[in-house]
Amino acid sequence: MAGQGSTGNVIAALASFFIPGLGQLIQGRPIRAAVMFVLAAILWWFLLGWIIHLWSILDAALWKRREASL
Repeated sequence: MAGQGSTGNVIAALASFFIPGLGQLIQGRPIRAAVMFVLAAILWWFLLGWIIHLWSILDAALWKRREASL
């Protein structure tokens, strides 16, 4: 995935729209995906899960892969 605004990030953001953390999983960030999924699940019990849900979508859309340094 090329970075912010790339097709991969749009797909990841759409995936996170349906399931928080799924976009991060698609991007190859399983730990962040698990954290967002669990936090959203816990906070939805208190009607605050939408905060993590939006964070998950924005994080997937704006994520930029770090370049490997030589």
